Amino acid sequence: MIMLNFFFFFLFSFFHQINSSNPLKNTSWKYENNGIKEVRIYSDNFFSSTIYNDKIFISTYGGKYLLNEDGYYEVVEFNSLDSSLVGDSVYFSNVSINQNDENGLMKLDDIKYYKTINYNSNLNGSWLMSGIERRGEMRMRDINRSRKTMKILANGRFQWIAYDIDKKGFYGTGGGVFTSEDGNYIENIEFFSRDSTRVGHSLEFAYEVKGGDWHHKGFSSKGDPKYEIWTQRKQ
Repeated sequence: MIMLNFFFFFLFSFFHQINSSNPLKNTSWKYENNGIKEVRIYSDNFFSSTIYNDKIFISTYGGKYLLNEDGYYEVVEFNSLDSSLVGDSVYFSNVSINQNDENGLMKLDDIKYYKTINYNSNLNGSWLMSGIERRGEMRMRDINRSRKTMKILANGRFQWIAYDIDKKGFYGTGGGVFTSEDGNYIENIEFFSRDSTRVGHSLEFAYEVKGGDWHHKGFSSKGDPKYEIWTQRKQ
């Protein structure tokens, strides 16, 4: 792994075209050693990497990624351990992805990640919170601002992250596994940076996709009524 202190804009100018045949799209991978887990989630253009154990959140980082014949690149948008790395690029020269094994195998440098169980959902992708109900009123958000709440879903795993690219701020995250069947969306929490006592809890929402936006209603981890609108992230 090589940290690069400049932004690979020229690489990402052809991002969408190259990524159309990307084997990482809508996949999730896990590495585990002595009870410490790292989970990587990949949507079409964005990724997250989170380290935790059975109860304790340790760290997370993520942003944009690119896989091509030259290697694997990441551009960091958030980093819970070191905010100074936001905006930096990471390059892995030693990369291999094998989807033919029973569980799939990905190698980034010397670390082996195994693909999690396949689960397909119409919610796969990266989403930005674009609306939230407050005191009975839906308040819309500008999804192009630097302050974001993003949720990544792929292969039965999810993670939300609250952060600010310009201020290099990290404000919280949570994630685990999910199902989405017949209008019911269920999250099973495996890590939560703000409150580890929520680990192991499940949250259930009624959801539908309308006009390309994801609407869901239910209750938060604190038991408060919750109605959110999420819009798919394009850039």
